Amino acid sequence: MSALAARGLHARLGRREILHGIDLTLPAGRWTSIVGPNGAGKSTLLKVLAGLLAPSAGHVELQGRPLTGWSARERARALSWLGQGEGADGGADDLAAWDVAMLGRLPHRPWLAPPGPADRAAVEQALRATHAWDWRARPLGELSGGERQRVLLARALAVSAPVLLMDEPLANLDPPHQSDWLTTVRALAAGGATVVSVLHEIGFALHADHVVVLQAGRVLHAGAPHDERTHAALESVFDGRIAIRPLDQGWAVVPRA
Repeated sequence: MSALAARGLHARLGRREILHGIDLTLPAGRWTSIVGPNGAGKSTLLKVLAGLLAPSAGHVELQGRPLTGWSARERARALSWLGQGEGADGGADDLAAWDVAMLGRLPHRPWLAPPGPADRAAVEQALRATHAWDWRARPLGELSGGERQRVLLARALAVSAPVLLMDEPLANLDPPHQSDWLTTVRALAAGGATVVSVLHEIGFALHADHVVVLQAGRVLHAGAPHDERTHAALESVFDGRIAIRPLDQGWAVVPRA
């Protein structure tokens, strides 16, 4: 069953067309990574899938229904979003990390209702999962870039949505917390959630269940991470400057000699 699907998707930024007729089905209960070079349209595609950017043609389906047929509240419960560079404008700097994560529970509460036990439990679980619990009382503006990113990830997790979209979620994270993110994503998919991530870290992307390779606003390839055709597509979109090599239980991305 598909969690998200793009049907004949075109999208523009200003006068420039970024996506060119994308047809794509993202499987439910799986982790899909979207990869490709700069300017391939990865972030634009993710924003259109999230309903944050209207397509110029075509449409998106969420759980088999056109995305435009979902109410804003309904969609906010079903689809969680972590954007690239969120919180960098300082708009939430005065909020404590706990309150930022609690924003993820807004779709589950009546208007102006205070958080209930289920909300508090979800936020605590999310902050602990991202190792941000110890600074839950600190303002977002006092946190480092990596700490801030973990709080924003906690906010996305606290929604408890069946579909989670993340644009460059590893930004500012050090290697141990990148590894923690990988463990979290695998656990989400194992629990039946659908995760879609845009990643520059190809080695991490190849841990996904499903890999989509974009080039110039089109899907060049979609397949399994162990498929040789996936590796060939990745090497191709990066102009043959990288090579995919087996390493232990995964894959290494190395410069091509």
